[in-house]
Amino acid sequence: MIFTRNRLIAIAILVVIIVSYVGYQFMANRTINELEKVEIKEYKGQQLSSIGDFRENSINGPQYINIASYKLEVTGLVDRNITYTYDDVINSHQLYEKVVTLNCVEGWDVTILWEGVLVNDLLKEAGINPKAKIVIFYAFDGYSTSFPLDYIVNNSIIMAYKMNGVILPPERGFPFQLVAESKWGYKWIKWITKIELSDNLSFKGYWESRGYSNDGNLDKPFTG
Repeated sequence: MIFTRNRLIAIAILVVIIVSYVGYQFMANRTINELEKVEIKEYKGQQLSSIGDFRENSINGPQYINIASYKLEVTGLVDRNITYTYDDVINSHQLYEKVVTLNCVEGWDVTILWEGVLVNDLLKEAGINPKAKIVIFYAFDGYSTSFPLDYIVNNSIIMAYKMNGVILPPERGFPFQLVAESKWGYKWIKWITKIELSDNLSFKGYWESRGYSNDGNLDKPFTG
């Protein structure tokens, strides 16, 4: 069989794509296996789920953020805009631990030990404008969601950088995931890049603008 130059190029490209995909799957599985060896499985007598128990359902697949150039913005109705590096967030603030269950609208759940910083500590550093009513979170992949400011403050909501004692892997939201306790999983935004204080009570995030409940409370039947 005689192959033309264009056909050979097409075959070569196909081979590269296949090898790359197989390599990615191998590395992803190896990462999960390595994490399972070191993650905490029990905390104060409570059995924890594994990091590997999550199901991948993000809107654009796992995001891989270059931590050297990563920035977290706190902006909107604040006294001053602040831009944090990854190290600024975790090394300059009190860290907290919580065991919280994430309940997905797809019917599965995971109970994880989360460690991170209080969102309210970041907001207080920026200075909360009295007109602020909601907190909007934005992600690296274009995702967004929002919460009443009172919910963030009164429930000591944390932005996690560790789960079960392990730094968040990219698939789970590295560098930061919101631990939106008492909310459905679509409110647990991953890969956070910006936090905005706002008075726009009609704001709707990615799934909320597509019909999901804006409050996302677990005590209400899911409709979407």
